Amino acid sequence: MKFPAGLLLAALGLAACNGSGTRTQVAAVPAPTPPAVASTGPVIDGPVLGPDGQCTGSPAGTATAIEPGITECDLVRLKGKPATDVLVGESGKGQREVQVLYSEPGGRELYFFVNNRLDRVVKP
Repeated sequence: MKFPAGLLLAALGLAACNGSGTRTQVAAVPAPTPPAVASTGPVIDGPVLGPDGQCTGSPAGTATAIEPGITECDLVRLKGKPATDVLVGESGKGQREVQVLYSEPGGRELYFFVNNRLDRVVKP
């Protein structure tokens, strides 16, 4: 069954009226905005190495060997001397990434840290 267009419009107009014959207006409710998240970078436990190769605090490390999982400052403490070079950056994933280079008489050693934990060692 087809309804004339005018009848359909009249029915829609009546649907917008309340019982007293006045039209009610529906206010648009704005969508809630998510809370702002501060981009302060990763949360790191303990002191870390600065670009100058110095620890940002006093290392309280307990590591006794250079192995995956030790902190940046533990590496310097275990090596017994400052690094030859330190590169500090942040990955696209929001992680702190540090590369620590030691030039040793037998060759170079490169230590890769992610969020202040030794990830891998490269000895070319």
